[in-house]
Amino acid sequence: MIRVRFAPSPTGIPHIGNTRTALYNFLFARHHGGKLVLRIEDTDRERLVPESLPKILEILKLIGITWDEGPYIQSKRLAIYQKLAHQLVDKGKAYYCFCSKERLAGLRGQGYDQHCLKLTPPAVVGLMAKKTSHVIRLRVPDQGVTGWQDLIQSRIEFKNELIDDQVLLKSDGYPTYHLAVVCDDHLMKISHILRGVEWISSTPKHLLLYQAFGWPIPQIGHFPVILGPDKAKLSKRHGAKSVLDYLSEGYLPDALLTFMVYLGWSYKDNSKLLSMDKLIKIFGLEKIQTGNPIFDIQKLDYFNAKLIRQLALPKLIQLIKPFLKIKISSSLINQILPLIQERLVKLTEINELTEYFVTQPKIDAAAILKESKLTVKETIEYLEQVVKTVTNVVDWSVASLEAKLHELQAKLGLKPRPAFMTIRLAVTGRSATPPLFDVLYILGKTTVIKRLTYAQKALK
Repeated sequence: MIRVRFAPSPTGIPHIGNTRTALYNFLFARHHGGKLVLRIEDTDRERLVPESLPKILEILKLIGITWDEGPYIQSKRLAIYQKLAHQLVDKGKAYYCFCSKERLAGLRGQGYDQHCLKLTPPAVVGLMAKKTSHVIRLRVPDQGVTGWQDLIQSRIEFKNELIDDQVLLKSDGYPTYHLAVVCDDHLMKISHILRGVEWISSTPKHLLLYQAFGWPIPQIGHFPVILGPDKAKLSKRHGAKSVLDYLSEGYLPDALLTFMVYLGWSYKDNSKLLSMDKLIKIFGLEKIQTGNPIFDIQKLDYFNAKLIRQLALPKLIQLIKPFLKIKISSSLINQILPLIQERLVKLTEINELTEYFVTQPKIDAAAILKESKLTVKETIEYLEQVVKTVTNVVDWSVASLEAKLHELQAKLGLKPRPAFMTIRLAVTGRSATPPLFDVLYILGKTTVIKRLTYAQKALK
């Protein structure tokens, strides 16, 4: 059976690139009827941020990524790693290193010189008896190459002479990442290791460990790294945030799902919204690109806007309510949403797009005069005519408003754009709104007259 793992380190809230790795592993497992193992790699105690673990789990659940086993916590498995590291020493595949921090600092940049590999057994016994601080290092062959057929990146090889005698077990008894990950992947029967290309340089170290233990080696594949618009590795300065941040900004989980999956994976024209069920059916490693994808927030905006347009109105109302910061009644929101649904890119935009329905907007006299193409006096007189027309509308409806105001425009010999843009700016303070007559209808006669009058005063 195919068994994959997602193994985050709780050193902070992961950005969207890390979540993509979890998504690809999940989709690969589900597509093949396999299992996803969740493992928390918390052996780097200096960088540990305990409060990040609940956030990691929350992100997975919000996106719809479920796991079959775990979470396994590496810090609770120390005895396992310690036992296996000492087994390697007993087999002559690893050795104790007693070098001081000062000596190692002098070797920085050139790799470990195998000084402690030359110690005689009695010398080692003596140092151990004195409880001299030490680590355990892997004994790396001096010659040959270590390589593998990558599931995504093709054949990769490293010369052994360039691979350091890495530390496996630190002096505090904690394993290094390399020891813990190999031991856990073997013991948890991981069949496919799927991770980002940033781990390629670590892979030969892991392969040497598998060989030292005499364990079968899983299949390994490395996803392309996500780049920012400047072609540098994706980071916070590019706007890369966590899924939680994007959700709080009004992006929908399914939009994030589609956006993430296309960051390195291809399906037809890559513009189609894809549900989790659909992705499970069609996902495959053969569609993973080897080229590094570019993070483009406009694509996420595109998917989010497209998804919002497809939502049924009751569902959209339900989703949008938590983002409302202005006081607005449910009945008013029900009237407005059909008019602005096509304009929404993020749910947080509901406030900016509806604010003028409930508060008197600022009036830009210069903008009104620019659109009306009339003098101040003529513009004021026109707005007075609009007030009279609106006041006399008995059947307050979109159709009546449209008919009466078109009659006035024709009667005064005005072109449609200056005539109606002047009204729009006077009533809403904006040049872009939903259809004008719908806006006037929703605002109501009293509010429309009040705002037209206010605009005349602003022009004076």
